[in-house]
Amino acid sequence: MFNLGTFKTYSRAVAVGAVAISAIAFAGQAKAAPVQLFPFFQPLPPMTAPQPLQPYQPYQAPTYQTEPSEDQDAVETPARFRRQTVAYAAREAPGTIIIDTPNTYLYYVLGNGQALRYGIGVGRDGFTWSGVQSVTRKAEWPAWTPPPEMIARQPYLPRHMAGGPGNPLGARAMYLGGTIYRIHGTNAPETIGKRVSSGCIRLTNDDVSDLYSRVNVGTKVIVLPMTERRADLGTATR
Repeated sequence: MFNLGTFKTYSRAVAVGAVAISAIAFAGQAKAAPVQLFPFFQPLPPMTAPQPLQPYQPYQAPTYQTEPSEDQDAVETPARFRRQTVAYAAREAPGTIIIDTPNTYLYYVLGNGQALRYGIGVGRDGFTWSGVQSVTRKAEWPAWTPPPEMIARQPYLPRHMAGGPGNPLGARAMYLGGTIYRIHGTNAPETIGKRVSSGCIRLTNDDVSDLYSRVNVGTKVIVLPMTERRADLGTATR
């Protein structure tokens, strides 16, 4: 016989059990993936300890290696063209420069029958000259501005070149009177002893720097003509 009371009690137990099972399932889901109530709020990044300040370091400009001078260190100069003191009979006063064009020597008169001899390069055929001049100006690492007559012969030449190791005038220059000629250094030391210039007298950069230190503005310069080719008068003394 159907008992209503028993049925109600049974139904109530089933309902309570279903609610309990649902609660347990929801709790498991909540534990596995918590619901974000306010998704538009982003969590703050973790705080890190402040880094200690570094002591001030002044700016250090990068260093650059200067271009080496192309001089006799790279080209072996023949012994007779190396700077040396020689016996030299001259009636000129000490300090006078004598350009022995035919023998490609420059003599700096020391007096007492001696002179300091340097090997030089001189003018090529048709460009030698002779006479007496004086040093009117001196310059270290001079700029080069080819004269118009040189530009006319060699139009490819630069109109102006700043001083430096690549400049044809080399490390030093001594200007002769009001002429276009100079006694100067060279970036082509292999031309010492040869006739290659347009009339200027060239020495190695080392030699022209040595001569430059001895010469003053006003120094007398005697340039011997090519026709007066003589034997080597200078005999080395040391």
